[in-house]
Amino acid sequence: MNIHVSKNINELSKNFADWLVKYSNETLQKQDRFTIALSGGSTPKLLHQLLASDTYKNKIDWIKWHFFMGDERFVPETDERSNAKMCYETLLNHVPVNKAQIHFYQTENISPEESAENYETILHQYFNDKNTGLDLVILGMGDDGHTLSLFPHQSIIHETKKWVDSFWLESQEMYRITMTHPVANHAAAVAFLVSGEKKQHALKEVLNGKYNPDEYPSQIIKPTLGELHWFVDETAMNYRQ
Repeated sequence: MNIHVSKNINELSKNFADWLVKYSNETLQKQDRFTIALSGGSTPKLLHQLLASDTYKNKIDWIKWHFFMGDERFVPETDERSNAKMCYETLLNHVPVNKAQIHFYQTENISPEESAENYETILHQYFNDKNTGLDLVILGMGDDGHTLSLFPHQSIIHETKKWVDSFWLESQEMYRITMTHPVANHAAAVAFLVSGEKKQHALKEVLNGKYNPDEYPSQIIKPTLGELHWFVDETAMNYRQ
């Protein structure tokens, strides 16, 4: 595990952007595509804006990037809660990506179960070799320790057969669709982005507490052969004091 501590969310975003550019370019020296799963939530927004800025845009070989989404709320893409909407508005509409290489969840004119099944088919088409997985999965962590749509005390946490699944989340009164932990754990690299005071308790438990993924699902993310990185700011890490 690699922990990268930054002063604040601005420095965290810059440090991760620098790392991402270096990592993606090194990966593309060995292969002809770079596969990345984006994350929803508030923390990635500043990162996306940086990547789309003149400072970073020309450092990335966008045409070779293939985009996926870790999880999604089952709402139309026009809904403000949509992860896809956020990613398009803050990043993908502003960089020269191949639209055919953006693979997000279908959330309209389909059932949640069918959406999950279709997305799993896409992943199998891309990663049909047992030795290949996503090059990078970007993750956030909620105040309750959840990541992806792996929420505390939900059976989805321990799903191992399905690569993607859907379920009704009563506390939010909506369906969620998510990659399961084996997909993240099979990636070449996983990077958590965690910022803010509200994350202190969960971060302490996830990093240093007793292993209890039902209570803190982020603990179940342990890449089998890949790298695990935590990019955190000082406020989130203040539990050490």
